[in-house]
Amino acid sequence: MGVRARGVALWAGIGALAVTATVTIATARGEPAGPPAPSGFEEAVGRTVQDGFPGAVAYARRGGDEWRTAAGVADQATGEEARPEQRFRIASNTKAFVSTVLLQLEGEGRLSLDDSVEKWLPGVVQGNGNDGKAITIRQLLNHTSGIYDPTTEASFFAPYLEDGDRDHVITPREVIARSVRHEPDFVPGKGWSYSNTNYLLAGLVIESVTHRSSPAEIRRRILAPLGLKDTSFPVTDPEVHGSHLHGYDLKGRDMTRFSPSYDWTAGAMISTVDDLARFERALFDGELLGPDQRRELKTPVEFPGAPAYGLGVQRMEVPCATGEGKEADPLTAWETDGAGPGYTSVSLTTADGQRQLVLAATVYDLAAELEGEVPVPRSKALLKAQTAVVCD
Repeated sequence: MGVRARGVALWAGIGALAVTATVTIATARGEPAGPPAPSGFEEAVGRTVQDGFPGAVAYARRGGDEWRTAAGVADQATGEEARPEQRFRIASNTKAFVSTVLLQLEGEGRLSLDDSVEKWLPGVVQGNGNDGKAITIRQLLNHTSGIYDPTTEASFFAPYLEDGDRDHVITPREVIARSVRHEPDFVPGKGWSYSNTNYLLAGLVIESVTHRSSPAEIRRRILAPLGLKDTSFPVTDPEVHGSHLHGYDLKGRDMTRFSPSYDWTAGAMISTVDDLARFERALFDGELLGPDQRRELKTPVEFPGAPAYGLGVQRMEVPCATGEGKEADPLTAWETDGAGPGYTSVSLTTADGQRQLVLAATVYDLAAELEGEVPVPRSKALLKAQTAVVCD
């Protein structure tokens, strides 16, 4: 998630969690009838709501056929039904937008991913063993910088969760300053650790190169050209505007209002399943990046026990079964995900680009995660949802 330093782990290999179970579907309400949705898709989303998510929305694509659906409620207080077009916080899915902008800048010859952080942000990463001269932009994007992530600390979120000030502002530079007060987790390039600080620094690099704000560059380079009218990038505004899903913790408390200030280019964006699907299709099919940059995007780092993480995207293998119930060869897919107060979401695109799943569900308990507990309801629908869309 944007908030979570362990966002990737939530989706990679945790088959017992209901998160991806949110993957639902059948034809959305009010749409004309078309090809039937993948078998088991609708059941998977219904099961996630039965298992504790108040609401879930999803988009699925096979080739040129698309399906959208929703289950449960958007707002537990009013009973409003969830709808596929409703907005939600996408948290760390934001990182793929940020890496896309930096890859575009590289393609334009305005920077190299092997430039040091110090070159573009002089003096920002230094002290306590931290050295911006030894860290590259690439290492920020693939989480091999070793920079500490203070959003793993319960004290970081005390103003929001203990004091109840959901409008509290923590600026990105303050997060970075807290990071470099700690020694790095490892020598740059010698390990892998998910750190939201990496992407805050990446956002500052964008601004140093372009002399525009990172949200403005994302709007100019991605949102406007792709027509992503329901996607926004708030900086301090704690509200989700327009028709939207409400997000909750495990106790049913409404977590929708929450300042995104600390998350910024690590996870502050708001979107819909359709807009996320449009972005990721453009990302992987070459509409946004040239061949060299797409190759870099999809070149994962390899460390024992770490995910196959590229530049803001993760490679994963989706297990499939034959018609006789036997294990078949897994399908390779590219994934982004997000988890922050009240919301979990995932976007999955098969390596051939022909199948896609985007889903969001309305529980994520940040306080539980900070205490080392599972932050979402449990369900066995996770794998069923994934395989319903991407497997034959």
